[in-house]
Amino acid sequence: MTDTGPQPSQTSGPTGTDPRERPSIGALIGSITDLSSRLVRAEIAAFKSEMKTKLTMSGAGVGLFVAAGVLALYGLGFLFWAAVSAIALALPLWLATLIVAVGILALAAVLGLVGKKLLAKGSPAAPTQTIASVKEDIATFKEGLK
Repeated sequence: MTDTGPQPSQTSGPTGTDPRERPSIGALIGSITDLSSRLVRAEIAAFKSEMKTKLTMSGAGVGLFVAAGVLALYGLGFLFWAAVSAIALALPLWLATLIVAVGILALAAVLGLVGKKLLAKGSPAAPTQTIASVKEDIATFKEGLK
């Protein structure tokens, strides 16, 4: 009679698979290293993509602000000329020009101080989506180690 039962070398492990088919510790570590490097590369690619999108939109916005600023400067020049002309109807031209110039400098000082305060409060241009994704990856990795 032949024995058809499992041989000692063919017994199933706790997972029901042949123990010889389970990966070694070295293979598992190699797999973790490979997956970790893939994850890092994917996060770097996500960071680059997100920053490229943000910088492209910011660049277009800056260009439009510059164009608006140039046109506003021309318009302001004509308004200042009109103000000097109106004041010159009642006062000498030199005094009308001086009054308008002092008003312009006072306005510039106020705008400069307000701008300085806003810059001090400024928000950092951080890649928020990538940071959140990396934090999630770290939490998942820590959860897997438990």
